[in-house]
Amino acid sequence: MKNLAILASGNGSNFSAIAKAVKAKKIKADLKVLISDNPKAFVLKRAKKQRVKAVLIDRSLFASKATFENAVITILKENKIDLIVLAGFMRLLSKNFVRKYKNKILNIHPALLPSFKGEHAIKDAFDYAVKYTGVTVHFVDEQTDHGPIIAQAIVPIVKNDTLKSLEAKIHKIEHQIYPAAINLVLKGKLKPKGRRVV
Repeated sequence: MKNLAILASGNGSNFSAIAKAVKAKKIKADLKVLISDNPKAFVLKRAKKQRVKAVLIDRSLFASKATFENAVITILKENKIDLIVLAGFMRLLSKNFVRKYKNKILNIHPALLPSFKGEHAIKDAFDYAVKYTGVTVHFVDEQTDHGPIIAQAIVPIVKNDTLKSLEAKIHKIEHQIYPAAINLVLKGKLKPKGRRVV
């Protein structure tokens, strides 16, 4: 059984979807730990409810990014983590961290990459008035929202959509596509080869 860690900073709806998929054996893994950098993150309460070990590593208590990431790495090593899943983790990981866990970090982005990179992807797509946006699951590399794409799903933006309704549609798709993609990676069925995933 592979060991999974989730890194999250906020509400944690993707964390809940993944934890439920693990319990339902739709993800064949042991969800060992949730790591959060934010003491106010609601995801910490979600982890308690799901009975998943939660570790708070408050970024504000560390003098540098390197010392913060070393604390994260210590927890990952203690739990013998095979795959790291970012679920609304609002910190850019350093190149050293990404290299250390090459091809072992996944992220979900609420847009069809390479369009609408960055923190406000749903709002950016809505404000741009595109007809379609979506969700992308990808391996994390040394650039932001850039690594090889594992899966994408299209979400149409219709005339009566609001930003709130679009966010709800995006999150619904995220909760379906992310657990499925995680499971395929854990089973060794998907591996990056250049820009492609084979």
